[in-house]
Amino acid sequence: MEASYESESESESEAGPGTQRPGTGTVSAAVREHLRKLCLREFPCGAGSWNKSRFLPQTWRTWRELVPREEVVVSPGEETVEALLGLVRSRHSPWALLNNSNAEDSFLRESAIRNPLTITDTFFYSYFRSLRVVDQEVTLVDKDLLKFLKLEELVLSANRIKEVDATNLPPTLKVLELYGNEISSMECLCARPPASLQHLGLGRNKLLGPLESLYVTANHWPNLISLDLGFNDLTDLQSMVTSLRTLRHLRLLVLQGNPLALVPYYRGLAIDSLAQLCVLDDITVSPNEKHLFRGLSLNGDLLAQEAQFVVTIGNIRGVLDTSVLDPEPGPEGPFITYNYYVTYDFVKDEEGEMNESAGVLAEIVKPSPSLELLVEESPEEVVEDVIEDIVEEVTEGVEGSLESEVEESGESELSVISGPSTILQTPRASAEELAKLRLRIDPRLCPSPGTVLFSTAHKPWAEVIPCSYEMQHSLRDLVPLKAFLLAGTTVTIVEEKILSWPVVLPAVDSPLSAKKGKGEKDKKGKEKDRTGKGEKEPAKEWKVPKKKKEPPKELWQDPPILQVLGRGLVILEPLLAGEPLVSTVCNFGVVRTLTSDRLTLARDSKKIKKVAKKEKPKAVIPIYEGDYHPEPLTVEVQIQLNQCRSAEEALRMFAV
Repeated sequence: MEASYESESESESEAGPGTQRPGTGTVSAAVREHLRKLCLREFPCGAGSWNKSRFLPQTWRTWRELVPREEVVVSPGEETVEALLGLVRSRHSPWALLNNSNAEDSFLRESAIRNPLTITDTFFYSYFRSLRVVDQEVTLVDKDLLKFLKLEELVLSANRIKEVDATNLPPTLKVLELYGNEISSMECLCARPPASLQHLGLGRNKLLGPLESLYVTANHWPNLISLDLGFNDLTDLQSMVTSLRTLRHLRLLVLQGNPLALVPYYRGLAIDSLAQLCVLDDITVSPNEKHLFRGLSLNGDLLAQEAQFVVTIGNIRGVLDTSVLDPEPGPEGPFITYNYYVTYDFVKDEEGEMNESAGVLAEIVKPSPSLELLVEESPEEVVEDVIEDIVEEVTEGVEGSLESEVEESGESELSVISGPSTILQTPRASAEELAKLRLRIDPRLCPSPGTVLFSTAHKPWAEVIPCSYEMQHSLRDLVPLKAFLLAGTTVTIVEEKILSWPVVLPAVDSPLSAKKGKGEKDKKGKEKDRTGKGEKEPAKEWKVPKKKKEPPKELWQDPPILQVLGRGLVILEPLLAGEPLVSTVCNFGVVRTLTSDRLTLARDSKKIKKVAKKEKPKAVIPIYEGDYHPEPLTVEVQIQLNQCRSAEEALRMFAV
């Protein structure tokens, strides 16, 4: 027989978050509170005016007559046993059990109707073999538990227990579950643990440190068959399997969710070290696995303790072509270019452990250069003088080719002009005005604390933008890695807009140009003298081929304007729970419009006609509003946790 006490009742949940629950505190207090809610001594249970004819005063009856008699005819105002049982069994009755009640609660209430005089404290302490006190804000395992003489199973999950005094645990216990508490060490359980314990569940606690392996030996748990330490912060795999090897009866083990389970050879080393193990992390250990990892435990000390992940980013689809919405650039600019890339955050790699595959672009995002660098590197006076000279030349209508200006001005002046084109529009720029032009970084483009932002290569717009990105991350600090996997990574699609402007330099008079003008004047005088009439000889006509207008070769680029097109969280907890791969398509919704797609279609049709002059151009299907179903903005993301498949592979890749 057993009784269970799970979660809170409906009346407690309606009381509000600020109401303190009566069962808060000790285990025995939670048990008493649950029994009180069952109303075992109140109508229709227990003894009272509703069944008094069944029970005579004890002074009038012998002990054999204490058993209640069911009368065929009851007195007026009393109820039969069947009628009372119907009140607690009917779901529509106000005395029905709550929805979260179980079979044991129903048995106790019916027993309190049939034999109410037997429901005493002595009965409870000898009746219960299983206690389930779940989510009752319990903080202390008190000594009143020792009164339960036949208790074999104790479940105290989802409470706030930080330590357990093992001397308060009944010696008859065979199953002890403490999932979801705040226990930071198993040392408290090893003072005087129940010798007959067969299952110990300590998953989702706060076990941390290499010393925890000292408390999972046969000296403390000689009969342990099943052990669950999942989702803690255990990191030392070598020490853990060495201690677990002493548990000769251990057949079921759960270690997934711990940082130590992230190393690629975790499963192989555990299987080879624990030959008697049947189930590891809820997966049956097969004979083939034992064969593939045979001998790995002999070289376990030589294996590097690190986790490896491979991040792959595929195609981007559904991007809005913003360039069709921009006006055509004039001769003075701006010339606008767009690029697109994907960023994600990840735990910082160990130094020297970041590897790149051949032909794969991967870079850590760094802040783009802004006007702040200009102000810091160039004195304010120099910047203002250059701006003033440029504005004066522009207003005087000085024109010339970019090549001649570069030759005449020299490289020294080009290095000075390093500010954005916005400066050219103002005759005088103060330090305050320059500061306003500094690049403001969107906080969504910054990594979260403890992580680094990684980026794919910048690609121009296309219907399908192939990122072709792959990056391997190797990490040795496993505890922050676990926290990162629980939080997930944020994937962002970014549009980069860059405005480019021609570099316009003021004309500078030089001795070389003066000599050149004088020489041309002398040459004209000589030509006049040759004719004698003051007329120069007719010059030979040379046909100069017309040069095509080329775009400026030297352009100054403004700091990039970054816009977040889509941003979402990728859940990585399955990797912590034993899954080797997380593959998803991040969907950020539709960002394209009917107008932009029509403009893109018109532009592309013009390109097709220009390219295919001799061939018959392909028919362009117009876009109608009724049939318009734009593709959403998506990006393919895949994150894989590397796992070794054999002892040979583990030794080849991770042997120190």
